[in-house]
Amino acid sequence: MSPQSSSSRRRPLRTRHAAAAGLAVLTAALTACSGGSGSSGAGEADEKPRISVNLTGRQAEAGGPVIVKLAEGRLKQVTVTDAKGGKLPGEVAANGTTWTSRRVAAPGTAYRVEAVGDGGGSAKASFGTAPPDKVNKVTLAPGKGTTVGIAQPLSITFDHPVRNKAEVEKRLKVTTSNGTTGSWGWIKNYDGKDRVDWRPKEYWKSGTQVKLDARLSGVDSGGDDWFVRDYATRFTVGGSQVVKVNLDSKTATLVRDGRTVRSLPMSAGTPGGEKASWGGTSVLMSKEGTINMRSETVGLSGSDSYDKMVDYSMRLTWSGMYAHAAPWNVAYFGNTNHSSGCVGMSTGDAGWLYREVRPGDPFEVTGSGSKGIPDPGNGYGEWNLSWADWQAKSALS
Repeated sequence: MSPQSSSSRRRPLRTRHAAAAGLAVLTAALTACSGGSGSSGAGEADEKPRISVNLTGRQAEAGGPVIVKLAEGRLKQVTVTDAKGGKLPGEVAANGTTWTSRRVAAPGTAYRVEAVGDGGGSAKASFGTAPPDKVNKVTLAPGKGTTVGIAQPLSITFDHPVRNKAEVEKRLKVTTSNGTTGSWGWIKNYDGKDRVDWRPKEYWKSGTQVKLDARLSGVDSGGDDWFVRDYATRFTVGGSQVVKVNLDSKTATLVRDGRTVRSLPMSAGTPGGEKASWGGTSVLMSKEGTINMRSETVGLSGSDSYDKMVDYSMRLTWSGMYAHAAPWNVAYFGNTNHSSGCVGMSTGDAGWLYREVRPGDPFEVTGSGSKGIPDPGNGYGEWNLSWADWQAKSALS
């Protein structure tokens, strides 16, 4: 589905009792390091403060930059630190009288400010921001430090709806070791949650190093659902391999670096209804080993019901399509598609394929008798969209 555009305007926190409307005076004024004409004593500084900050108290409004101003002289350095030691980066204006943070103040956070003037004097202050009504957390895939297949997207699923999609997307930075072209796209995960994926234009090149910096702390995702921390992950793209599932020849073929490694006889979903397999490209989401498969979880009942322990299970969609061992279907391998939607093989063949593949490998399903292609949020189905259609799902397109 196409994401709806959302306002990027900040929404004020609902619980705010002492947010300052104007500039607040720092608790200590800058003082000159040396004596002589023009130096200020502490008493004089108290009467005529020379430095101020735009946030004060313990219920200041989050989501905006921290601004420190100096009435006279020039600022040399300003440090704004939270209770965990994290710093807000910023820069001094050309005239030297104002420092502005490049990152915004996060909700529910205590900050300390230290300003140093060009004469060496310093001043300190502290303030806190009002807590959020709700915190929006994320789930990242793939996990940090993993090696994945050439079709694995970067995927972020949000606990709460994201209305300020453009503002959130601006804070997501992807860095690759070889300048890979890609785009974010907003979709609905299979469970209905908002999700944004970064997909390359084409399959990743083997060996690509990928890093995500999700600089979300202090961003209102919409409806007073705030992010209160940043997120990051990094991963490596492994060797190039594709599993080609042909519904007509009833085979599953592992192709590595463009060469056929092995072709396995299989039986896919029964054509003509809900038991048919998904076509198009799905991505291996996880290798789940031996699991219990029950028909009610995929909407089958009556004569189609089943309850089995299944070996070498490789998940391809959230809706329940797997590649796995199916020894009960041995009479159909290589000649008839007769499963409940999965790609079934002998125990030996399934075990071999299970050992060879990795999460992120694409399974390209071709031939007749499928039930169409899965929705982008049903696993990692975005590869079934053209590059132009995928780019159109960016909130910044």
